[in-house]
Amino acid sequence: MAESMRLLWGSGSPPCWRVMIALEEKNLQGYESKVLSFEEGGHKSPEVLEINPRAELPAFKHGDNIVNESAAACLYLESQFKSQGNKLTPDSPAQQALMYQRLMEGILLTAKIGYVAFYDYYYPVGEQHDSTMKRNKEKLTTEFKLWERYLQNVSSGSYLAGPFSLADVVVFPDIAYAFRFGLSAERYPNLAKYYNLLKERPSIKATWQSEWMATAQGDDALKDI
Repeated sequence: MAESMRLLWGSGSPPCWRVMIALEEKNLQGYESKVLSFEEGGHKSPEVLEINPRAELPAFKHGDNIVNESAAACLYLESQFKSQGNKLTPDSPAQQALMYQRLMEGILLTAKIGYVAFYDYYYPVGEQHDSTMKRNKEKLTTEFKLWERYLQNVSSGSYLAGPFSLADVVVFPDIAYAFRFGLSAERYPNLAKYYNLLKERPSIKATWQSEWMATAQGDDALKDI
């Protein structure tokens, strides 16, 4: 089953990590996995463009089916393999609604983190202004305060929409990403608790990004958020 799947990914990428966690949760080990270097332009290689013409990672294919957007790939895997591995969609309509809401918000969170952590990438030298960075940091601060409130009752087995779900598959890599780039655990204790509870989950440990293994911390781009 998993043998008919191919995932091209880049280490250190939260979107790529989402798909890997979902595959692990659904017991779909054994798929073809190839890590490519963003620095060396691997995401622009012919093998990626054949699957994902946007030249972005992840690039995911299951048989003849191509699903490249990370959240869409996670939704696809849960839909196609409902009875396999761990159930990632709550039964309660209220929890389902919350799961979908947090999942979509998680996609936006990725971009807001990136606009600060990779400011030089998103804004060429001629377009860089202190006011832009300040505005981006203010928006990200507001965003993290919102997620801090979302997780005010976080505990073992109770996460973004109750039990571990697709919302957590999508959002956890963002939170791990943020702490690696210096987010303050003291300033955001609920986010820190969520991170520490889930970082030991088997699917997350099994797919932990190799680029992040050398050091527990990246740079300090988010230290003052």
